[in-house]
Amino acid sequence: MSETLTLTIDGTEPLTLASIKEIADLCDRAEDGAAGIVTVRVAGAPVDGWADALDVSLVTKWERVLRRFERLPVATVAVASGDCGGAALDAFLTTDVRFATPDARFLVPLHGDATWPGMSAHRLVQQAGAARVRRAVLLGLPVRASEALDLGLVDELADDPSDAVAATAKLLGGLSGKELAIRRQLLFDAASTSFEDALGPHLAACDRTLRQSAPEVAA
Repeated sequence: MSETLTLTIDGTEPLTLASIKEIADLCDRAEDGAAGIVTVRVAGAPVDGWADALDVSLVTKWERVLRRFERLPVATVAVASGDCGGAALDAFLTTDVRFATPDARFLVPLHGDATWPGMSAHRLVQQAGAARVRRAVLLGLPVRASEALDLGLVDELADDPSDAVAATAKLLGGLSGKELAIRRQLLFDAASTSFEDALGPHLAACDRTLRQSAPEVAA
């Protein structure tokens, strides 16, 4: 029976090879069919000097494992509380369904004399629009929970999201992870693909669905 895998990410912790491996190992288990859904709990934002020990090789590995996580053939649910930045924000933005406590704030961290130019900035723009997250990406100003809800970055606010997470897990448990991954990719592509270019992949997905639901013909 598939289980619910849980990942906890503390945004105050520095990015390391160990933290990358933890996500990679979870991806291995999810891709092998061990999970019905994956739940990610995030909190914490980087402190001064958080990126001093980073190099571009480590950041590349981090971004690649997050992209792998973002494409898992299972549903992913996130719960955010308090300040969330750095790795916590990165992971939160890769999930399918998102909950947050009312005190949550989402921050693009500062490093040196500007904000960190990682892929969380790209995801924020893709998901909420450049104008609506401009101050967060350029100035590092926090996106508060209520604002994140209005922007669609968060699906629901709750003091205790446990019940909402449980209800969502029940809903997602009835869906095919592989089919969800196809729908997710179509969703990603829709923002940057013309109707003509999108038609083929959508028709292929429709054909796949129809073949799966077609009654078997007796020999």
